[in-house]
Amino acid sequence: MTPEAMPYWEGLREGKLMLPKCDDCAKTFFFPRISCPHCHSRNVGWMQASGKGTLYSFQIAHRALNPNFKIPPPYILAMVELEEGPRLMSNLINIEADPAIVKIGMAVEVVYEKQNDEVTIPLFQPAT
Repeated sequence: MTPEAMPYWEGLREGKLMLPKCDDCAKTFFFPRISCPHCHSRNVGWMQASGKGTLYSFQIAHRALNPNFKIPPPYILAMVELEEGPRLMSNLINIEADPAIVKIGMAVEVVYEKQNDEVTIPLFQPAT
């Protein structure tokens, strides 16, 4: 965990999806970094995201590439476009891994999965 990403990881542990936001151009972005990718300002703060978004793209994986991965195949790799603008790669859960059911543009919401005392990850599920 890099120092510039600590607010992101701390937020996840508290059940909050935090995004970097430029204090100069007011744009949010992801992944955390020391300068804004839009205007290159180093005046970067943080904001709590709504946790809501849409499914921008997805792939259904039928093999686990790592035996330690907790979600059994088939599982859905998802690119989620957050309401605030940035896109985030994660997994889509609580839905059948069937391309006839999973649809680009569907509304999704964040859920949090604790991996250990230090790491909690954001996953997404269909919005309720």
